[in-house]
Amino acid sequence: MLSQRLFCVSDFDNPLYLLMWSFAYVSLCQGLGFTIAVVLGLAFIETPSSLTYTSDIRFKPKPWEPPCGLTEGIEIVCLCIFILDVTVKSYLIGWEEFRMNKWLIGYIVVIAASVIDWMLSISMMCSESLRVRRLIRPFFLLQNSSLMKKTLKCIKRTLPEIASVILLLALHICLFTMIGMLIFAKSDDPKKNGEWETYFKNLPKALSSLLVLLTTANNPDVMIPAYSLNRGYSIFFILFSVFGTYLLMNLMTAIIYNQFRGYLLMSVQTSIIRRRLGIRAAFEVLCCPGRGHTSTQSEGHVERVAVNMFLQVMDRVHMKSYCRQAIIKAAQQFPDGFINGEAFQRLFNELDKDFMKEHPPKPEYSSPVLRHIQNIYSHFYITVLGNVVALANVICICTVLVLNSEKSGSEKNNFYMEILNCIFILYYLIEILLKIVAFGWRGYLSYRNNIFDGFLTVLLLAIQIAIFITYRIPYEDIDPVPQHVMALWEMVRLVNMLIVFRFLRIIPEIKLMAVVASTLVDLVKNLRAFAGILLVVYYMFAVLGIWLFQGAITPPSNMSLISNASIENKTDGPFSMDCGTFEQLEYWPNNFDDFASSLVLLYNIMVVNNWHVFTDAYTRYTTEWSLVYFVAWWLTSSVMWVNLFVALILENFTYKWDRSNALSVEDVERIAYQSTVQLIFREHVQEPTEEELLAQLQQHPHLHLSW
Repeated sequence: MLSQRLFCVSDFDNPLYLLMWSFAYVSLCQGLGFTIAVVLGLAFIETPSSLTYTSDIRFKPKPWEPPCGLTEGIEIVCLCIFILDVTVKSYLIGWEEFRMNKWLIGYIVVIAASVIDWMLSISMMCSESLRVRRLIRPFFLLQNSSLMKKTLKCIKRTLPEIASVILLLALHICLFTMIGMLIFAKSDDPKKNGEWETYFKNLPKALSSLLVLLTTANNPDVMIPAYSLNRGYSIFFILFSVFGTYLLMNLMTAIIYNQFRGYLLMSVQTSIIRRRLGIRAAFEVLCCPGRGHTSTQSEGHVERVAVNMFLQVMDRVHMKSYCRQAIIKAAQQFPDGFINGEAFQRLFNELDKDFMKEHPPKPEYSSPVLRHIQNIYSHFYITVLGNVVALANVICICTVLVLNSEKSGSEKNNFYMEILNCIFILYYLIEILLKIVAFGWRGYLSYRNNIFDGFLTVLLLAIQIAIFITYRIPYEDIDPVPQHVMALWEMVRLVNMLIVFRFLRIIPEIKLMAVVASTLVDLVKNLRAFAGILLVVYYMFAVLGIWLFQGAITPPSNMSLISNASIENKTDGPFSMDCGTFEQLEYWPNNFDDFASSLVLLYNIMVVNNWHVFTDAYTRYTTEWSLVYFVAWWLTSSVMWVNLFVALILENFTYKWDRSNALSVEDVERIAYQSTVQLIFREHVQEPTEEELLAQLQQHPHLHLSW
């Protein structure tokens, strides 16, 4: 940031110091992202390796294991880069600042622990079963992102409110568990013990059954044995679901949304104040480069910055090129060559905006025919016509898919499908050529929809030409699959898939769809910190899962048991072929035997559908205490993080929709141009006053100015 650089200029005159600052916060930071990705990616290669085509323990081949020293060599290089980074940053901020920076202290502790653990691995010839450094690697990702640190701080402050609802949920489950154990107690009649035997046999079983019912994953299975005996038993389960699932869980979402939004608003407020303070300090440094403790306002000082000096500084500032160009362009508009304080602040509002390409003017033609074509193909109705044609194309594809749904590749007759594809591709090609005539080559490429259409059309044409060259006309009745790299029906299917993608061109033309699509883009662009923290949580739970449950799930030695659905649960060990169990559903690929399969298993539990199948299997194959791990993951991912993400989606979409109500379809694209996390809450953020900024500048330890 400009303000960050100008603080350094005001505080230090040593060129070497400034060079180190630029190296630490520009050059080194750019390489740290790649280094962090490499060190986190080592988990896929290290023992247990994920380099197999399947994770199914019944068919999984022995994975390739890297030789000792390969991943360790890559890791020590990454650790050396981290050591260089923390050394330079610690030197630059000074000892006083370093002692108060908990993240840097933690950075050093994590690096030291990683180096020690790495040395132990080398001394044991990579034969150790537990690598502690794998669990703490995600810290490097957190430490390198200021937005992730803010988000983590907001989550930390929100936890007390979340904990209160979780405690209420726990009381709700415990209360209904005790009531359920009283209602469904063991009876003298074995025929009436179905509910007790399956779900309420003991306290842990009853707790886990109702916990799963809270997520609706085992509904209505959990109440069927009792409901079969007496329909009145359904009242118990309905009351439990109404209070727990529909009231308390939705209350959890509301609290997370309200509390986290409040804390995020506080964080954005602090960020805005710091930015305004930095820009105001930069203004003071530029408008009075020679002012020190002895200078006063009465010495003829003018609170303005010369445009020429400002442009010289901008040439040396590291920022996005389009932001720099926009700021420079705005600065050059001042007629008298000077910028006052208020205008100086407004210049840097461009930092909140993304690049938006300006459309060049249309070409001017002397030919009446070309002008007529330009008028027609510049009209909005041509876009509507193209969408109608794309819709007709998709309908034709759907019709053919329905007719050929039960035919194999050799039985399908692709002749008529090819004729239709050729007709539509010819229309798309003509449409592209005429649009290029209407808008010009540069004007055509200035629209993202045109680039999307053009790329798919050229690809469709290339594949169609390849089909003509390979198969000639007319096509043979039997597709000679062995003679060609790709069969005819596969190439036709690829063409149809691309055509279906081309139908996405309608999204920007429909206002609601445009708002939804831009909301999704903004979520990827502006809420990366939340995804980053979720990645950290996934990483740590996956490593813990490997430590705790690697090799716990084992298929039976007699594989014929798996296919014999009529057998009863009379095998040795924890193996079970009861309906709905891990073995009967063939969930064998879901395990903790390597890092990749652990991530997939954690995702399946986060979705919560059938997550009780996994908990049941691991309690049978290990101990009942394994349930603690899975419940902790469910609370972290499904209860907290999914609700948090839903809340932020609602906030982002509401902001977009409110702004788009007064806009046309063509203007919706511009909403994304000014839609950062700060701008989502801009209406609720209070700008600091001039007096507040000056008061904080006077107290700043690294900026010594007097007024």
